[in-house]
Amino acid sequence: MITLKTEEEINLMRAANQLVGRTLAEVAKHIAPGVSTLQLDKIAHDFICDNGATPAFLGYGGFPGSICTSINDHVVHGIPRADVLLQEGDIISVDCGTKLNGFTGDSAYTFAVGEISEEKRALLVATKTSLYKGIEQAVAGNRVGHIGEAVQRYTESLGYGVVRELVGHGIGHDMHESPEVPNYGRRGTGALLRNGMCICIEPMINMGSKNVVFGDDGWTVRTKDGKPSAHFEHCIAIVQGKAQILSSFDFIKEVLGDREF
Repeated sequence: MITLKTEEEINLMRAANQLVGRTLAEVAKHIAPGVSTLQLDKIAHDFICDNGATPAFLGYGGFPGSICTSINDHVVHGIPRADVLLQEGDIISVDCGTKLNGFTGDSAYTFAVGEISEEKRALLVATKTSLYKGIEQAVAGNRVGHIGEAVQRYTESLGYGVVRELVGHGIGHDMHESPEVPNYGRRGTGALLRNGMCICIEPMINMGSKNVVFGDDGWTVRTKDGKPSAHFEHCIAIVQGKAQILSSFDFIKEVLGDREF
Protein backbone atom coordinates (compact mmCIF):
# COMPACT_ATOMS: atom_id res chain seq x y z
CA MET A 1 0.00 0.00 0.00
CA ILE A 2 1.27 3.47 -0.91
CA THR A 3 1.21 5.86 2.05
CA LEU A 4 0.79 9.56 1.25
CA LYS A 5 2.59 11.95 3.58
CA THR A 6 1.29 15.16 5.10
CA GLU A 7 3.18 18.46 4.90
CA GLU A 8 4.42 17.94 8.46
CA GLU A 9 5.63 14.44 7.66
CA ILE A 10 7.40 15.63 4.51
CA ASN A 11 9.21 18.26 6.59
CA LEU A 12 10.38 15.51 8.96
CA MET A 13 11.47 13.46 5.93
CA ARG A 14 13.42 16.47 4.67
CA ALA A 15 15.30 16.76 7.97
CA ALA A 16 16.30 13.08 7.87
CA ASN A 17 17.43 13.39 4.26
CA GLN A 18 19.37 16.60 4.80
CA LEU A 19 21.30 14.78 7.50
CA VAL A 20 22.12 12.05 4.95
CA GLY A 21 23.49 14.74 2.63
CA ARG A 22 25.63 16.17 5.42
CA THR A 23 26.86 12.68 6.32
CA LEU A 24 27.87 11.95 2.72
CA ALA A 25 29.77 15.25 2.71
CA GLU A 26 31.56 14.27 5.92
CA VAL A 27 32.55 10.97 4.30
CA ALA A 28 33.68 12.86 1.19
CA LYS A 29 36.29 14.70 3.26
CA HIS A 30 38.06 11.39 3.89
CA ILE A 31 37.85 9.64 0.51
CA ALA A 32 41.46 9.17 -0.60
CA PRO A 33 43.86 6.39 -1.59
CA GLY A 34 44.79 4.18 1.36
CA VAL A 35 41.62 4.80 3.38
CA SER A 36 39.63 1.68 4.26
CA THR A 37 35.91 1.43 3.68
CA LEU A 38 35.52 0.51 7.36
CA GLN A 39 37.09 3.87 8.29
CA LEU A 40 34.48 5.60 6.13
CA ASP A 41 31.77 3.58 7.85
CA LYS A 42 32.90 4.71 11.31
CA ILE A 43 32.98 8.33 10.19
CA ALA A 44 29.40 8.06 8.92
CA HIS A 45 28.19 6.16 11.98
CA ASP A 46 29.63 8.66 14.44
CA PHE A 47 28.40 11.68 12.47
CA ILE A 48 24.84 10.34 12.28
CA CYS A 49 24.75 9.51 15.99
CA ASP A 50 26.32 12.84 16.98
CA ASN A 51 23.46 14.55 15.16
CA GLY A 52 20.76 12.78 17.14
CA ALA A 53 19.85 10.12 14.59
CA THR A 54 20.55 6.43 14.07
CA PRO A 55 22.04 4.76 10.99
CA ALA A 56 19.10 3.27 9.09
CA PHE A 57 21.23 0.62 7.38
CA LEU A 58 22.92 -0.78 10.48
CA GLY A 59 21.29 -4.13 11.24
CA TYR A 60 18.70 -3.72 8.47
CA GLY A 61 18.09 -7.28 7.30
CA GLY A 62 21.30 -8.13 9.11
CA PHE A 63 23.49 -5.62 7.23
CA PRO A 64 26.62 -5.05 9.33
CA GLY A 65 27.49 -1.48 8.31
CA SER A 66 26.12 2.05 8.61
CA ILE A 67 26.80 2.75 4.93
CA CYS A 68 27.14 0.66 1.80
CA THR A 69 30.53 1.08 0.10
CA SER A 70 30.63 -0.27 -3.45
CA ILE A 71 33.86 0.07 -5.42
CA ASN A 72 34.30 -0.11 -9.22
CA ASP A 73 32.42 -3.22 -10.44
CA HIS A 74 30.43 -3.44 -7.21
CA VAL A 75 26.99 -2.05 -8.01
CA VAL A 76 25.46 -1.68 -4.54
CA HIS A 77 25.40 -3.09 -0.99
CA GLY A 78 29.15 -3.38 -0.56
CA ILE A 79 30.03 -4.18 3.07
CA PRO A 80 32.59 -1.84 4.71
CA ARG A 81 35.77 -3.75 5.55
CA ALA A 82 39.07 -2.98 7.23
CA ASP A 83 40.99 -4.82 4.52
CA VAL A 84 39.41 -2.99 1.57
CA LEU A 85 41.52 0.10 0.87
CA LEU A 86 40.68 2.77 -1.67
CA GLN A 87 43.11 3.06 -4.56
CA GLU A 88 43.89 5.89 -6.95
CA GLY A 89 41.51 5.72 -9.90
CA ASP A 90 38.70 3.89 -8.07
CA ILE A 91 35.12 5.00 -8.02
CA ILE A 92 33.10 4.31 -4.89
CA SER A 93 29.35 4.49 -4.37
CA VAL A 94 28.45 5.46 -0.81
CA ASP A 95 24.81 4.75 0.06
CA CYS A 96 23.62 6.14 3.39
CA GLY A 97 20.43 6.13 5.44
CA THR A 98 19.32 7.83 8.65
CA LYS A 99 16.46 7.45 11.08
CA LEU A 100 15.45 10.78 12.64
CA ASN A 101 12.23 11.58 14.50
CA GLY A 102 10.64 8.38 13.23
CA PHE A 103 11.33 9.01 9.55
CA THR A 104 13.98 7.72 7.14
CA GLY A 105 16.44 9.49 4.88
CA ASP A 106 18.21 7.70 2.02
CA SER A 107 20.64 8.96 -0.61
CA ALA A 108 23.72 7.79 -2.50
CA TYR A 109 26.62 9.36 -4.36
CA THR A 110 29.47 7.88 -6.38
CA PHE A 111 32.83 9.50 -5.69
CA ALA A 112 36.08 9.57 -7.62
CA VAL A 113 39.19 8.48 -5.72
CA GLY A 114 41.92 10.79 -6.96
CA GLU A 115 42.22 10.98 -10.74
CA ILE A 116 39.94 8.61 -12.61
CA SER A 117 39.81 7.58 -16.26
CA GLU A 118 37.74 9.51 -18.76
CA GLU A 119 35.58 6.40 -19.21
CA LYS A 120 34.72 6.33 -15.52
CA ARG A 121 34.16 10.09 -15.46
CA ALA A 122 31.71 9.82 -18.36
CA LEU A 123 29.85 7.03 -16.54
CA LEU A 124 29.49 9.16 -13.40
CA VAL A 125 28.28 12.19 -15.34
CA ALA A 126 25.75 10.11 -17.29
CA THR A 127 24.41 8.33 -14.21
CA LYS A 128 24.01 11.56 -12.24
CA THR A 129 22.36 13.22 -15.23
CA SER A 130 19.94 10.30 -15.59
CA LEU A 131 18.89 10.76 -11.97
CA TYR A 132 17.70 14.29 -12.69
CA LYS A 133 16.01 13.18 -15.89
CA GLY A 134 14.05 10.70 -13.80
CA ILE A 135 13.20 13.36 -11.22
CA GLU A 136 11.83 15.62 -13.97
CA GLN A 137 9.19 12.96 -14.65
CA ALA A 138 8.15 12.64 -10.99
CA VAL A 139 5.07 14.83 -11.27
CA ALA A 140 1.50 14.18 -10.18
CA GLY A 141 -0.47 12.46 -12.92
CA ASN A 142 2.54 10.65 -14.39
CA ARG A 143 3.26 7.06 -13.52
CA VAL A 144 6.35 5.31 -12.18
CA GLY A 145 7.05 4.09 -15.71
CA HIS A 146 7.68 7.68 -16.83
CA ILE A 147 10.63 7.83 -14.41
CA GLY A 148 12.15 4.52 -15.48
CA GLU A 149 11.69 5.26 -19.17
CA ALA A 150 13.53 8.58 -18.85
CA VAL A 151 16.49 6.98 -17.06
CA GLN A 152 16.64 4.01 -19.43
CA ARG A 153 16.28 5.97 -22.65
CA TYR A 154 19.05 8.41 -21.74
CA THR A 155 21.61 5.92 -20.42
CA GLU A 156 21.04 3.24 -23.04
CA SER A 157 21.41 5.87 -25.77
CA LEU A 158 24.98 6.29 -24.47
CA GLY A 159 25.65 2.55 -24.58
CA TYR A 160 25.34 1.82 -20.86
CA GLY A 161 23.47 -1.02 -19.15
CA VAL A 162 20.59 -0.41 -16.74
CA VAL A 163 20.44 -2.83 -13.80
CA ARG A 164 17.10 -4.64 -13.61
CA GLU A 165 17.34 -6.62 -10.35
CA LEU A 166 17.53 -3.57 -8.07
CA VAL A 167 15.17 -0.60 -8.08
CA GLY A 168 14.20 2.58 -6.27
CA HIS A 169 11.40 2.57 -3.73
CA GLY A 170 8.88 4.39 -1.63
CA ILE A 171 10.10 5.66 1.74
CA GLY A 172 8.71 7.06 4.99
CA HIS A 173 8.65 5.54 8.47
CA ASP A 174 10.24 2.50 6.79
CA MET A 175 13.19 2.60 4.44
CA HIS A 176 11.49 0.48 1.79
CA GLU A 177 7.83 1.16 1.13
CA SER A 178 5.58 0.89 -1.92
CA PRO A 179 5.89 1.55 -4.80
CA GLU A 180 8.97 0.06 -6.42
CA VAL A 181 10.64 2.56 -8.78
CA PRO A 182 12.57 0.76 -11.55
CA ASN A 183 15.18 2.54 -13.65
CA TYR A 184 13.65 1.10 -16.80
CA GLY A 185 10.14 0.81 -18.17
CA ARG A 186 7.49 2.42 -20.31
CA ARG A 187 5.64 5.69 -19.93
CA GLY A 188 2.10 5.26 -18.67
CA THR A 189 2.80 2.07 -16.72
CA GLY A 190 3.23 1.47 -13.01
CA ALA A 191 1.83 3.25 -9.97
CA LEU A 192 0.18 6.63 -10.41
CA LEU A 193 2.23 9.49 -8.94
CA ARG A 194 0.24 11.63 -6.50
CA ASN A 195 0.80 14.55 -4.16
CA GLY A 196 2.22 13.36 -0.85
CA MET A 197 4.18 10.44 -2.32
CA CYS A 198 7.79 10.12 -1.15
CA ILE A 199 10.07 7.96 -3.28
CA CYS A 200 13.75 7.27 -3.80
CA ILE A 201 14.98 7.41 -7.39
CA GLU A 202 18.36 5.69 -7.73
CA PRO A 203 19.83 4.84 -11.14
CA MET A 204 22.35 1.99 -11.04
CA ILE A 205 24.11 2.16 -14.38
CA ASN A 206 26.81 -0.19 -15.69
CA MET A 207 29.57 0.68 -18.12
CA GLY A 208 28.97 -2.66 -19.82
CA SER A 209 25.99 -5.00 -19.82
CA LYS A 210 23.01 -4.75 -17.47
CA ASN A 211 23.71 -8.18 -15.97
CA VAL A 212 24.76 -8.54 -12.34
CA VAL A 213 25.75 -11.30 -9.92
CA PHE A 214 25.15 -11.55 -6.18
CA GLY A 215 28.14 -12.15 -3.94
CA ASP A 216 28.70 -15.00 -1.50
CA ASP A 217 28.46 -12.55 1.41
CA GLY A 218 24.73 -12.26 0.72
CA TRP A 219 24.91 -8.53 0.06
CA THR A 220 27.40 -7.31 -2.50
CA VAL A 221 26.06 -7.02 -6.05
CA ARG A 222 28.65 -6.93 -8.86
CA THR A 223 28.53 -6.47 -12.61
CA LYS A 224 28.73 -9.82 -14.36
CA ASP A 225 31.29 -8.57 -16.89
CA GLY A 226 33.50 -6.91 -14.26
CA LYS A 227 33.05 -3.41 -15.70
CA PRO A 228 32.45 -0.41 -13.42
CA SER A 229 29.03 0.68 -12.20
CA ALA A 230 27.77 4.00 -10.80
CA HIS A 231 24.92 4.80 -8.43
CA PHE A 232 23.27 8.09 -7.49
CA GLU A 233 20.13 8.47 -5.37
CA HIS A 234 17.81 11.25 -4.27
CA CYS A 235 14.75 11.09 -2.05
CA ILE A 236 11.91 13.21 -3.42
CA ALA A 237 8.40 14.20 -2.39
CA ILE A 238 5.64 15.19 -4.77
CA VAL A 239 4.28 18.51 -3.55
CA GLN A 240 1.80 20.70 -5.42
CA GLY A 241 2.20 18.41 -8.40
CA LYS A 242 5.99 18.60 -8.70
CA ALA A 243 9.04 16.84 -7.32
CA GLN A 244 10.78 18.39 -4.34
CA ILE A 245 14.23 16.92 -3.66
CA LEU A 246 14.43 16.21 0.06
CA SER A 247 18.03 14.97 0.07
CA SER A 248 20.95 17.13 -1.09
CA PHE A 249 24.26 16.95 -2.94
CA ASP A 250 25.03 20.59 -2.09
CA PHE A 251 27.02 19.69 1.02
CA ILE A 252 29.16 17.34 -1.08
CA LYS A 253 29.81 20.12 -3.61
CA GLU A 254 30.97 22.38 -0.79
CA VAL A 255 33.54 19.77 0.23
CA LEU A 256 34.73 18.69 -3.22
CA GLY A 257 34.48 21.89 -5.24
CA ASP A 258 36.19 21.35 -8.59
CA ARG A 259 37.35 17.88 -7.47
CA GLU A 260 33.86 16.41 -7.76
CA PHE A 261 34.80 14.07 -10.64
